[in-house]
Amino acid sequence: MNLALFDFDGTITTREMLPDFFRRAIPRRRLLIGQVLLAPLIVGYKLGVVPGTVVRAAIVRFGFTGLPFAGYEAVGAVFATDVLPGVLRPEVMQRIAWHQAQGDQVVVVSGGLDIYLAHWCRGHGLDLLCSSLERQDGRLTGFYEGAQCVRAEKARRVREHYPPGNYAEVYAYGDTVEDRELLALASRKFYRGVEITHCWPLLSDASRATTKSTSARSRASRLRSR
Repeated sequence: MNLALFDFDGTITTREMLPDFFRRAIPRRRLLIGQVLLAPLIVGYKLGVVPGTVVRAAIVRFGFTGLPFAGYEAVGAVFATDVLPGVLRPEVMQRIAWHQAQGDQVVVVSGGLDIYLAHWCRGHGLDLLCSSLERQDGRLTGFYEGAQCVRAEKARRVREHYPPGNYAEVYAYGDTVEDRELLALASRKFYRGVEITHCWPLLSDASRATTKSTSARSRASRLRSR
């Protein structure tokens, strides 16, 4: 049996979905105030000087502290069924189906939240490793439960739950440099639909631009050919 590891945001979907979920799940008043108070962090993130983990933790703390878990859960279920189907990459869904047809163990490994990813993965027969929010007495605390499932934490969780040595071959699929540690686990590495032979320390600006411009048709063709 082979192991196939898929990042979710930007790999399976056409864009990062966590901001969309935040806009739906955080009460409007908090959302508006947070856009002002957290603006420096968000600008810093876009400039590459503030880690994404810091920004996400701040949004979760401000946006979700004290909210009823039941309402959060309901939004997650609707998000999984009404929003996610419209942003899936057909070529990647075909690739997932190809792995399943081979009898491979297919796992989504994401920094996104279990409250919507678990619904979606169950519907597609996929295993899941991801981030989750802490709750106490039926309410959200405003903190992540454990570490966010990003970068090295992705690789750590895979090694813990799906030791790569137990599989004949390991495939990994990602779309940003933040998937480097996940891709490093694999013998077959796919970056934005293109198979690469090694994990780069950093992509050059030219490489990023060239790879990002790959059309959906080209991505589909390359994935089908592997």
